[in-house]
Amino acid sequence: MAGMNVSSVLQAYQTQNQVSQSKATESKTEAAEANSVSKMNLGKTVGEPKLSETAQKYYNQLKKKFGQYDFILVSAQEKENARANAGSYANSLKTVVLIDEEKIEKMATDENFRKQYESILSGATNQINQIKAAAEKNGANLQGVVMQVNDNGTTSFFAALKKTNEAQQERLEKKAEEKKAAKKEAEKKAAKKEQEERLQEDSEIVTIMADSLESLIQKIEEYNFNERSNSVQTEGEKMVGQNIDFRG
Repeated sequence: MAGMNVSSVLQAYQTQNQVSQSKATESKTEAAEANSVSKMNLGKTVGEPKLSETAQKYYNQLKKKFGQYDFILVSAQEKENARANAGSYANSLKTVVLIDEEKIEKMATDENFRKQYESILSGATNQINQIKAAAEKNGANLQGVVMQVNDNGTTSFFAALKKTNEAQQERLEKKAEEKKAAKKEAEKKAAKKEQEERLQEDSEIVTIMADSLESLIQKIEEYNFNERSNSVQTEGEKMVGQNIDFRG
């Protein structure tokens, strides 16, 4: 009888241990899945930002509230790198907002801080419209606008402009003449398609940055003026000031 009791106790212990291990495994699996979902919900990122559950919930709400923006979450370590390459994140569909994980965490828990930065986002809509209007007025080929919310409560704006080189300009002028002379609608469409393909192939993006709306608009005007001036200069005029003498 004693032997049977010991065997029964041992069996019961083993069964309980198996149940405990199974629950532990399930808990780890659930945690891993939750972590995976958490990363997926962050959307576009630079680096490997991480958010608490509270901050992530708020971040999702923020993106829905300001649906006119394309948010990119930046890790604390990548803030300067994101700023240096801001123009590369621009797109023609929405204004891109670069915002770091630390600000989202604080906005999620600090009401005053949240109001301050949401107010910045609200006010930026009108500013961005002014940037687009200024670019169009000056004939600049604006590809997109990026804004970065800074630590001191200010905003930096980045305008991504498409630059046209000389060879491309000549081709565009030639295609414009051909298009003018074309009589058939099919020929016009073909010329337009070829022009657009070459434009994309030969162009390059120039990023103009400023810490205020007024400064950015002024820089866009200056850049476009210089581009126009360069396009009408003779080869001799373009060489003036291009050679730098390093001799002492």
